[in-house]
This record gives sequence, structure tokens and C-alpha cells, in this order.
Amino acid sequence: MLAVRGVVVSGIAVACLLTGCGMTSGPGIDYKSAGKIPPLDIPPDLTRPGRDDRYNVPDGGIAPPGTATLSSYTAERGASPRPGSTDLLPEGNRTRAERSGGERWLVVQDSAEKLWPAVREFWQENGFIIKIDRPEAGVMETDWAEDRAKIPNDGVRSVLGRLLDTIYSTGERDKFRTRLERSADGKSTEVYISHRGMVERIVNSARGMEGTMWEPREPSKELEAEFLRRLMARLGTDEARAKELIGGTDAPPERAQLKTSAEGAGLLVLDEPFDRAWRRVGLVLDRVGFTVEDRDRSKGLYYVRYVDIKDDGAGEKPGFFARVFGWGAEDRTTSAAQYRVHIYRAGADERSQIQVLNKEGGPENSAVSKRILTLLHRQLK
Repeated sequence: MLAVRGVVVSGIAVACLLTGCGMTSGPGIDYKSAGKIPPLDIPPDLTRPGRDDRYNVPDGGIAPPGTATLSSYTAERGASPRPGSTDLLPEGNRTRAERSGGERWLVVQDSAEKLWPAVREFWQENGFIIKIDRPEAGVMETDWAEDRAKIPNDGVRSVLGRLLDTIYSTGERDKFRTRLERSADGKSTEVYISHRGMVERIVNSARGMEGTMWEPREPSKELEAEFLRRLMARLGTDEARAKELIGGTDAPPERAQLKTSAEGAGLLVLDEPFDRAWRRVGLVLDRVGFTVEDRDRSKGLYYVRYVDIKDDGAGEKPGFFARVFGWGAEDRTTSAAQYRVHIYRAGADERSQIQVLNKEGGPENSAVSKRILTLLHRQLK
């Protein structure tokens, strides 16, 4: 094993000498190699439902057999804009962007059934593998993927990258969750995209050995906005118009406060009416990795499962440094608990209150409840 490590390290050193170790970053976003990179090694994560046939799209489900792909979806609404053209498609105004605070989403004047396969193909075109496909719940999630555009396109990569691609890594992974909800008018579909990221870090184990582990990094609203823009353009809106509608990512004024209820339970007060609070909380639950098992908008309830650290099934192999030097990772196991996130109107004003309930529907006063509210506050403020 030591000899193998030495050969690898020596190879890297020789390649650096031959190429000068230039480091020129590649522009843009490129997840096209997402399906070829090694999976993560037990990344810290939140929970997921068990993988089974329920997540396969059956014939006759939300996507009837033989119907919409993204190309056929856009073809029904006009051809894609030509490069350099600023004319909107005849149906380009079928998609609009909405914003509440720092959150954005699309509203498409079409049914979720027609839109679902088009959204799936959109992610596949952008280089992602679909890991969760639940049309009955309106949830689609990609597998962990690497932005290969962040890898320096230098001589080292040309020498080693193609021969030892499995050890050439950015040390970062991304995944995206898309949630589709029917609008209140029943004629449109709201589309939400949330990002989750991981970063690989070198750590010392309890046995005094160095290794690597994956840790969550802050969700990127810039990436969320970029893929909303791409999806909007792919569904028929002119590129320049889509960029204008999605806009920048300037931080909005703080609109959320952590408080304590009369019963001593944690409480989050959001300066938003119920409709906007419902949308924003749903997007944040996706972003921080909760599993939303069910929702009841009429009662203001999200039924969720939560755990602090969980293997997301993203892989059994170690990360970049572990693959080079043979380091492994210790097993980490946890169990999930069920909670309800309750959103309700606060008196006669336009504010909303958010409380964590246990699975029986009573106030949850544990440390986990405070942790959940803190996670929500961090994203909603």
C-alpha cells in the first residue's frame, strides 16, 4: 500500500515538474461529468426515505407514457430562440419569476403533469443524475455532482486527469432539489430549486490518524438563481429576459426573529403573510435537507423527518485525499425522528409564526426543536 501511495505521489510530483503546476481556473459551470465521478464517502447529511420502487415513475403517473420530453415541451410552445435573438417566443410569457425576500421561484402556466418530465430532462441535460424522482410528492432531487469547471485546466490535469480521473477532484459536491406545487388558481405550477453543498476536509481521527470527511457548506443562492434562470430560458423565455427577471442576489432586510412562546417553546416570527411564509419555509426545508414526507397547506403543516448527520447514500468510496493516500472514514450512524413544522397567522397583522411540533401534534421543547428553528431562522432572516 505504501508503495502504491509513493508511486501516486511521485507521479503527481513529476507531473508538476513537467507542467510547472500552472493553475488557471476554468470559467462557467460544468456538471457534465457528474455521472462519472466517484461517489462521496458517508457525507454528513440529513435524512432520506428508503430507496424503493415508489420513486420510479410508473406509466400512467404524473408523466403519461410516451409524452413530454423537454424538447417536445418547448416545441409545443415554439422553437428555441436563435443565438443573438432578443425576440421572446410566442409562449415565452408563460413563465414568470417571483421573489419573496431572498427566495425566488418560477410560476409556469401549465400543469405539473406536463412540466415534470421537462424538468427531469433539464437536469439530465445539465449533467446530473436524478436520485429521487417522486412525482406523486412533487419532489425531484439530483445525485451529488462535481462542478468540473472549477478544476484548473492546466498541464497537470492534461497529464494526470485523463489517466487518473478518479483522484482529480475539486473537493466540493453539489446537489439540487426541485419541488413542484400547483398554484392556488389550479392552472399554474410553482417551481422551486434549492441547493445543498458539501466540502471535503482533512481531519484527525480518534486513533490519531489523518483522514478526510465531508462537511456541509452554506447553500448557494447564486447557484439556485443560475439554474432557475437556465430553466426559465429552456422553457421558452429569452435568455436576456430570464436573466433580468431572476435578478441579482442582494441580501434583503432581516424579516425573521427567534422568540419563545408563552408555554416556553421555541417560536420563529416571520414578517410575511401566510402564503409567502408557506413558500419560503418549504424552500428552506428543501435547502437544508429535511425530508418532507407530506404537507397540508390548509392546516399550515409540513410533515418532516430530520437528523443532524446521515449518510445520504452518495457513496461508499473515500474522497480525493483518501483516494490518493489510502485514508478511510469511520462509520457514522444515526436515526431520524418525525416532526411537524407548523406555520400559522399571528393575530390580525400580516406576520406568520412558525413552531415545531412532535409527531403527535404537541409543542416540541427539545434541543432538536431549537436546532430546527435555528436552521430555519438562518435561512429566513
